[in-house]
Amino acid sequence: MPNFIRIIIAAVVLGAAISLMVFSHWGWGILLVFLAILIFVTYIFNEKMLMAQWFLRKENMDKATIWLNKIKNYEKELYKGQWGYYHLLIGLIESRTSPMKSEKYFKKALQFGLTMDHNIALANLSLAGVEMAKRNKREAQRLLKEAEKADKNKLMAEQIKMMKGQLTMLDKTQMVQGGRGRGGFRQF
Repeated sequence: MPNFIRIIIAAVVLGAAISLMVFSHWGWGILLVFLAILIFVTYIFNEKMLMAQWFLRKENMDKATIWLNKIKNYEKELYKGQWGYYHLLIGLIESRTSPMKSEKYFKKALQFGLTMDHNIALANLSLAGVEMAKRNKREAQRLLKEAEKADKNKLMAEQIKMMKGQLTMLDKTQMVQGGRGRGGFRQF
């Protein structure tokens, strides 16, 4: 359902609630005020996105994918502040099956904007993992620094530390592979 219809329905329900209160039906009026608030909250927090996040936390990727696929046109169904989170959720689900394909979703999420710092750190950390898989050390280091800077509450400090350790391991494997001639492996 498009967002402007939700606002219209919430306004109509709120108007009905006020008219019920004016005609001394306080109980029904208060109930309709709560219903109008609920409808307005679905404008801000899309119920499909909430369900997808809930299933993602439960690590039920199939159901999370089903709920995200119910959003046919994210530009009409979500307001602009949720576009980045929509792409972040798709990127997280896609990274489980094919990490290289998830790169475009994480970049779009950062491009549209994420408001919470730990989500920015998560997107940068995921992009750093993709860059490490591509053996692009410089870009991976830059993304790890951005993730570390965005992670102000140190929620992902352990993951960042682990990725930095993997980055140093990447250096060691490149040194061993490049040790003997072209692409030859050094034997110990």
